[in-house]
Amino acid sequence: MPNSLTGSVAGKRSTGRVAAAYLQPLLELANERSLNLRTLATMAGMAEDALSRLQESIAAADYIRLLDAGAELSKDPHFGLHVGERVKLGTYNVYGMILMSCKDFEQAFQQTMRYEGLAHDLGRSALVIDNAMTEYQWHSHYPQASRHLVESVFAGIRVFGNWFAGTILPDAPVYFRHVAPDDLSEHHRLFGKEVHFEAIINCARFPTALLSWPVPNADVSMYPVLQHHAEQLLKQKQQAQQDGGIVAQVRAAISNTLAQDQARLPLIAQELLLSQRTLQRKLSEAGISFQQILDQTRKDMAIDYLQQTGFSLADIAFLLGYQEQSAFNHAFKEWTGVSPGAFREKHLHK
Repeated sequence: MPNSLTGSVAGKRSTGRVAAAYLQPLLELANERSLNLRTLATMAGMAEDALSRLQESIAAADYIRLLDAGAELSKDPHFGLHVGERVKLGTYNVYGMILMSCKDFEQAFQQTMRYEGLAHDLGRSALVIDNAMTEYQWHSHYPQASRHLVESVFAGIRVFGNWFAGTILPDAPVYFRHVAPDDLSEHHRLFGKEVHFEAIINCARFPTALLSWPVPNADVSMYPVLQHHAEQLLKQKQQAQQDGGIVAQVRAAISNTLAQDQARLPLIAQELLLSQRTLQRKLSEAGISFQQILDQTRKDMAIDYLQQTGFSLADIAFLLGYQEQSAFNHAFKEWTGVSPGAFREKHLHK
């Protein structure tokens, strides 16, 4: 079993993360196969109880090793394909909800390319449109990983695409960079007869007309709200990656977990792989407390949201992790001296 990511790629991507939601299909399959999660974690080089006390995200390198460990432990040569088959809307985290607010497949692909990083740092999608045919490409950040990674991604796209379209999509030629395995029966079951290996790039090709297919039951009215929220999360993540400082990391982690009401010190410390005491010490050295960062993050996001007409006060309260709108109203007045409604009224009538 490949148990390490070698060379400069491993070093370059050592900070890559995979959201807990994206990990769920793998854990679901492990449970179905009655795999011992402690053994699975240990084989992947993780702490024995890592999969029973999940954080908001795990290291991307750990996720890749879990795929390999699952394949070995279950004796399943198609473990990656079977993980991808269990993909659901929630697997893609925030951007999965954005996809359901897109008017057609082209917009959904565009949003995938923009927000894929909110679900994982495993690789990036690209779309090449050439008249009658379009090529979907997936560029792995871990080219030394086993085939289970890219096969899980493409199987997930195929299964989710059928659900997304509300019908079985026509088979499309699929191309993988890796060498063909001995048994292709599962590949043909999932993708159809045209599955090619040792290709230049991991991709699938389909008629460009598919891009204009409408998304059934899409709630397009929610798109501006969800898209703006996703932009905030993306901005916080990018800032934390560039900054590297503890305050930026905490702020990004808080932003990602507010709507799930998970922005609490013990959970954020766990997300950053620190003990609570260590996190508090680091923040103290930076001259700030966890509560101050939480309040400032909420305040900044609230001010931004209040300047967007697509957000109701109830929407904003939810996105900031408040159980009741009244609690948000009270906090905002403490921060600014005015109510959220008064702030919005003043801004919109400038």
